[in-house]
Amino acid sequence: MLVIYGGLFFALFIRIFYIQSTGEVKGQQLEAKAAALYGKEAVLSAERGKILDRNGGVIAEDTLSYRLVAVVNPEATTDSDKPRHVVDPEKTAKVLAKYIPMEESEIHKILTKKLSDGRTPYQVEFGVAGRSISHEVMTAIKNEKLEGITFVSDSKRYYPNGPFASHLIGFALKEEQEDGSFKTVGKMGLEYTYNKELTGKDGSMQYESDIFGYLLPNSEKMVTPAENGDNIYLTLDKTIQNFLEESMTNVYKEYDPESMVAVVADAKTGEILAMSQRPTFDPDTREGLDSWNNNIIESVIEPGSTMKTFTLATAIETDNWHPNAIYQSGSYTLMDRTIRDHNLNGWGPITYLEGFQRSSNTAMANMLEYIGNDTLIDYFKKFGFGEKTGIDLPGEASGTLLTKWPINYVTTSYGQGSTVTPIQLVQAMTAIANDGEMMQPFVIDKIVDSSTGEVIKDEKPTVKGKPVSKETAKQVREILASTVTSEAGTAKGFAIEGYEVAGKTGTAYIPRSDGSGRYLTGNKNNYLYSFLGMAPADDPQLIVYVAVKQPKLEVTEVGSQPVSEVFTSVMQNSLKYLNINPEDVAEAEKTTMKDYVGENAENVQTELMNQGVTPVVIGDGGKIIAQYPEKDLSMTKGSIVFLKTEGSITLPSFENWSLRNLLAYKMMSGLTIEIVGEGYVESQSVSANTIIEKGSPIVVQLRTPEEIYSSPPVEETPAEGEELPQD
Repeated sequence: MLVIYGGLFFALFIRIFYIQSTGEVKGQQLEAKAAALYGKEAVLSAERGKILDRNGGVIAEDTLSYRLVAVVNPEATTDSDKPRHVVDPEKTAKVLAKYIPMEESEIHKILTKKLSDGRTPYQVEFGVAGRSISHEVMTAIKNEKLEGITFVSDSKRYYPNGPFASHLIGFALKEEQEDGSFKTVGKMGLEYTYNKELTGKDGSMQYESDIFGYLLPNSEKMVTPAENGDNIYLTLDKTIQNFLEESMTNVYKEYDPESMVAVVADAKTGEILAMSQRPTFDPDTREGLDSWNNNIIESVIEPGSTMKTFTLATAIETDNWHPNAIYQSGSYTLMDRTIRDHNLNGWGPITYLEGFQRSSNTAMANMLEYIGNDTLIDYFKKFGFGEKTGIDLPGEASGTLLTKWPINYVTTSYGQGSTVTPIQLVQAMTAIANDGEMMQPFVIDKIVDSSTGEVIKDEKPTVKGKPVSKETAKQVREILASTVTSEAGTAKGFAIEGYEVAGKTGTAYIPRSDGSGRYLTGNKNNYLYSFLGMAPADDPQLIVYVAVKQPKLEVTEVGSQPVSEVFTSVMQNSLKYLNINPEDVAEAEKTTMKDYVGENAENVQTELMNQGVTPVVIGDGGKIIAQYPEKDLSMTKGSIVFLKTEGSITLPSFENWSLRNLLAYKMMSGLTIEIVGEGYVESQSVSANTIIEKGSPIVVQLRTPEEIYSSPPVEETPAEGEELPQD
């Protein structure tokens, strides 16, 4: 026995020694087996980057959601009185079908499915239908008290503003990847175009645990941090976009048109401040999504008489504008083709200036004889027609300038036949608004690393060309303004209180969808009505383009009415929001900011007040450590200047402050200010002259200019000049 046991012990010793020296058993590495058994790896999910407006307002972001999980294996239940698995699949399926977008039969199939070897899985999930569940739905399901139903924290893409520039922003959805994981992927709009920049990189955490999943003592955790996606700041202004969305929704409900588009742009830089279309959709639910096209960029139109703006500019620039010369209105014949004015009999012999104000097609045809066909097309190309603007969005169309037949030049001069995109019209109008310099439109302000704050991409205004001189641009603005103020003008309904508007109406034929090359006719509901305008006329700050296709008009209504309701509301509210003072904007006195950092605040206050600006000191006074605006920036008199010093902060009165000034104060002071609403400050929760400690909450309520100022009524009498362009 001693020999036997001694032999067995010696054999065991040899085996242990062998295993320790080689680390192998039956050709398998024990270290690898142990690592597989005890080594764990957890995924650290990266957040998708945010899409924000120019002021940092959130347009799209990741937010907390929940993932639905059903525990189906009976082994999960240790106490039969408290089941932890799905006991009744039929009942569970019936209840869940009320809350998630999946048929009851499909839910039941998932709850009762088996693994390939016939065993019951421990738990199951419900694919896309069981993901991105809101807190409200999660709570409602929990209240049903279903056995075996649980939730795991997840994230979803959230669009807090509802239908808000939806065809521009697009949407992103969770998609299952090849490895079974889910990732948010951009499917449309900026979410799709900038998917790479917005998508982060998941991290991981590696650690050792026992078989029950508990962390082993002295084990090391290896963490690879997640890299969140980049944040994209747009040139959009949420306040102006909201003005536009609300106005378009009201008009869309009232007139039930086939479609609408509208754009608001900064006349000086080409930045797009707002962009929308109807029909639209809710990016959270995709409700209402019937077209994936951003019609402002991707669809072409025959622009109608808005194009006369650039025919006029060409005539002036080439010394072929004779405003007081007389021509015979009514009709114009070229070879076998006759075009007519919207007033078929015309107005008799009138001046070219009156003809433009009345939006006469025959005025343009007669002017073309002076300008010349090739010269007209050459200048239209200088204005950017016939080629893409280069806006930082995909799928842009270029439009076509027709030159095949002599009549094409004539119809192009007043906006029929040739095609353009709405964004091309806006780009071309910047040349008129900006003293001849044409600015390229753009929507991306900057792209920022969300982790470090480093600006990865910073867009700047780009001059695309100078199709006309400063003098020509000024003269065109004056003539465009006369279409609003003149008794003969077609745009009288586009006047707004306190500001001089310059612009051009348009009424264009709509091509038939049958490919016949002919146009819809029959009644006034079968046209595309539009307006391309800017304000203030002397020194334009904003350009607004609105087009309404086939509105349902009453007998007494004209096509310009739905267009003017959008234009006047959005333009007036936006100008007031931007603190652009009514009247004499071009002559407003300005002052240039000096560098006041390091100087005494009390002395600087006196100097600034003498210059006509309002200083606001943030702190106790004394030495200035920061200022806003910064040095060398020009500002109009009456503006607010912020001077930051050390010490405690006494809260000023925010009454009638704009959102922009409030955001600047919040940034410089570091105070916790909750801003409710948009527009101008109506009230504040903490009284002025109160000493505030950092961290103390302050609520400031704002009201929009639309609530403060009543919009001017649109003329009820039909404005002359809603021309019916000739086929």
